[in-house]
Amino acid sequence: MELREINLDEWTPLGEGGNGKTYVNSQEPDRVLKVNRPGLNSLEAVGREYEVSRAVNAMGVSSPAMHEMVKVGEAYATVSELVRNKKSLARICADAPSRIGEMARLLASEGLKMHSTPCDTSFFPSRRQQLSKAFEKVRFIGRRCRSALKAFAETIPDATTCVHGDFNMGNLILSGDKPYWIDLDRFAYGNPMFDIGHFYMICRVYAPMRQVQDIFHLTEAQLGLFWDAFAKAYTGKEDHADFDRSAARFACLTVVLRYIFREPSFLEKFFFAFNIRRLYKTMF
Repeated sequence: MELREINLDEWTPLGEGGNGKTYVNSQEPDRVLKVNRPGLNSLEAVGREYEVSRAVNAMGVSSPAMHEMVKVGEAYATVSELVRNKKSLARICADAPSRIGEMARLLASEGLKMHSTPCDTSFFPSRRQQLSKAFEKVRFIGRRCRSALKAFAETIPDATTCVHGDFNMGNLILSGDKPYWIDLDRFAYGNPMFDIGHFYMICRVYAPMRQVQDIFHLTEAQLGLFWDAFAKAYTGKEDHADFDRSAARFACLTVVLRYIFREPSFLEKFFFAFNIRRLYKTMF
């Protein structure tokens, strides 16, 4: 595969995130260069990121257009659409807390669209199959809890529609009034409640943590308000208690799923086990 070679001296730094740095070039005003940090800049890693973004766009899910893979020295990188004046829903809410309800309804609306979009099952993995593999590896939960979770997993209706994998108000951005999904590396197909369970964990279980509040720029109370408005909009019901109970059950499964993406550290295992036990006692 012949790839364009880019001289980084000709590009201006734009920003830096957890995975790498971005750059712009006045000669390519509508594009952004993303160079991942070492360990994530291999041909395999960048190639997967490139293919996932292209596949998501091909299904009609709104996300920044991926244009090409390139080489920057010995590293591989991507060139994609430059989304101007973008803000995550989380940042919008932090800057204007009065918009929490509005942004929660937008997340619900865009989530419902994505969760009803047929997924390319020949390219993307099955979330249910990933969960089965994760159960083979997980060791930080007790036998009784593990058996209950596996039994619950077997009752979940399968689906071939899209799930994001890291569904939250930080991964939906706005440019003007156009929304885009970002951070697509855990995209898959399956039951939408996997996404909802992950989001419930953020807003209802992890919300007291200062680290989580810093990530989303919202207080514990604001995260609770966001969930309440989101759940009402997603379900179309004022009373979403049943939805919350289902989300809490799926939240346990999303913790198990972490083994598919990255094996937790010793401290993370202790933390996850504590939260799963807490949910298990009240939801199973």
